[in-house]
Amino acid sequence: MPRPTAAQLAYGSCTVVLSTLAMLLLSQASSVLAITVIALAALALGLLVAMTVPAPRTTEAPAGAPVDEEERVPTTL
Repeated sequence: MPRPTAAQLAYGSCTVVLSTLAMLLLSQASSVLAITVIALAALALGLLVAMTVPAPRTTEAPAGAPVDEEERVPTTL
């Protein structure tokens, strides 16, 4: 599994923090169980957002494609 990018981490973290604050303020929860449920829901939402942010695509040349002269790196022994 590829590592998450900085954008994915940022979007996921912001989602967790902002959704937790919003849900706590809107629900006016005061019990430990309600706060725990809200925190777990925010974590799940943050994970969903982080995984749906598109990762940068890498384009690779086909296996039999010729390589341009500029792309070759000279080796010195």
